[in-house]
Amino acid sequence: MSFLDYRTAGESHGPVMLALIEGMPAGVRIDTDLIDHELRRRQGGFGRSARQKIEKDQIIIKSGVRRGITIGSPIVLELINRDHRIDQAPAVTRPRPGHADLAGSVKWLTTDCRETLERASARETAARVAAGALAKCLLKRFGIVVGGFVRQIGSAKCHVERTADLAEIIHARADNEVYCPDPQAAAAMVQQIKQASGRGDTVGGIVEVWVTGLPPGLGSCVRWQDKLDGRLMQAVGSIQAFKGVEIGAGFAVAGKFGSDVHDEMDYDPDERDSPSLGFTRRSNNAGGLEGGMTNGQTVIVRGVMKPISTLARGLDTVDLETKEPARSAYERSDICAVPAASVVAENVVAFEFARALLAKFGGDTLGEVREGYDHYLQAARALGLDKQAE
Repeated sequence: MSFLDYRTAGESHGPVMLALIEGMPAGVRIDTDLIDHELRRRQGGFGRSARQKIEKDQIIIKSGVRRGITIGSPIVLELINRDHRIDQAPAVTRPRPGHADLAGSVKWLTTDCRETLERASARETAARVAAGALAKCLLKRFGIVVGGFVRQIGSAKCHVERTADLAEIIHARADNEVYCPDPQAAAAMVQQIKQASGRGDTVGGIVEVWVTGLPPGLGSCVRWQDKLDGRLMQAVGSIQAFKGVEIGAGFAVAGKFGSDVHDEMDYDPDERDSPSLGFTRRSNNAGGLEGGMTNGQTVIVRGVMKPISTLARGLDTVDLETKEPARSAYERSDICAVPAASVVAENVVAFEFARALLAKFGGDTLGEVREGYDHYLQAARALGLDKQAE
């Protein structure tokens, strides 16, 4: 058994994007239709650029899978870039405020921002979505469901109660181009994007990811590196253009008393065979995580995406070669990528839960993982029964 991890490689206009996944046990059937579906969703959404009509992302499995089933060796996923022109693309000497352009150019001592922007581009998230969708193939074997949606674009906000059914949310988000399960809010979000486009501007928003079917105890409080809330924050916060992450009630708890925040518990024997083991909560302000570990409730993670940094009308900047005032360069870009970002967030969260699942129940094969999982739940359900017998 090895630690589940992944890396990505490739540039925005290079020949390919790659994902290398290590630590996936043997015996997991890979659903390529699922992976391709997630890749198509990432390319969609109202407000996306013309490039999405050029690229037709479809996964190519280069290693680690035989006859559709993982064999325990490293898995390489490839996505071909149709817009492959990295060597012909012109130099960019006018850094765009909000992008990695200036910091990267100084870091690598070049006046050509192209060297940085090709890797810093959100095109890299296609590889992350592929890796996360692959991880979903493992999670679904354990009844764990991950779903993301758009909570807000500009000032338009989605109204979805935390008691809502995730399956219904996933179904409803597919009814519009902004991946929002609230139809009225979705219409307002489209108008926000149109307004931004009309003024040569961009608009950001908030995405939300729910995870259900989780038993208590994934993650750890022993090492800070293994705290699951921290790993989720890193995964979501590292998505291009994200500026904040919160779990459960998040920043809203700062203005409340503890008695209004902490989720009081009950025990329902009728729910004993569910993933929560019968421990129910009267609220879910903790977002399914306490002490860096799952507590059996729905995990809720939220991330805020700033408006895209490339504006058609440009922004004031400085030319790196002349140090003279200039307007920022324009690279073909989105007006709004929040719907696509919800897909990215969903899949990076999925990968973190696959990682946590294998960290606790891992083995070299899916059968070993299943045995460990079943044994754990059996032992957890028996907690306290010996005391009652006495």
